[in-house]
Amino acid sequence: MGLFASLLALFGCDQQQIDKVRQQARDAVNAVKPDNLMLKDLKPGESTEADIRGQMGKPEIVWENEDGSRRLEYPRSPGGLRTYMVDIGPDGKLRAVSQALTDQNFQQVRPGMTKDDVRRLLGKPTSVAEYRLKREEVWSWRWLEDGVNTSALFNAHFGPDGRIVTTSRAPDPAGERP
Repeated sequence: MGLFASLLALFGCDQQQIDKVRQQARDAVNAVKPDNLMLKDLKPGESTEADIRGQMGKPEIVWENEDGSRRLEYPRSPGGLRTYMVDIGPDGKLRAVSQALTDQNFQQVRPGMTKDDVRRLLGKPTSVAEYRLKREEVWSWRWLEDGVNTSALFNAHFGPDGRIVTTSRAPDPAGERP
């Protein structure tokens, strides 16, 4: 009750402001919620987009597909390691939840792909570096190379036209156990 009273004092009786603060608080909790709790009870073919947003929070971005399906992107923590892609069918029901930062997905990144193509596949990069003399922009993702505890970097190198020139892998300079 104390929190509610504080909100009323802060915002008066403006219900929209109170609802906005509540949603921000829910989004903050969902951002740090452990993966097993975040994904709990989501069922393909049954869970709706509203169920998913209630469980996982607001996605980083929503990709609209031509067939009416949607892809919701959920990067986990500022440092990466996991990014979940949630696919919603045209019927509004969950199709699948997948971990985007995998060796299988990295192998799909090929020269000529656009930044948009790569973002749809891997999600938001952990970092972006611009190398003006090389006329190159490098997007990097931290991920668990062995799937358990060895973090590494996957790098996508974009040329001046915004297309992949090459990719590379490197040890994670943070070298920390997740």
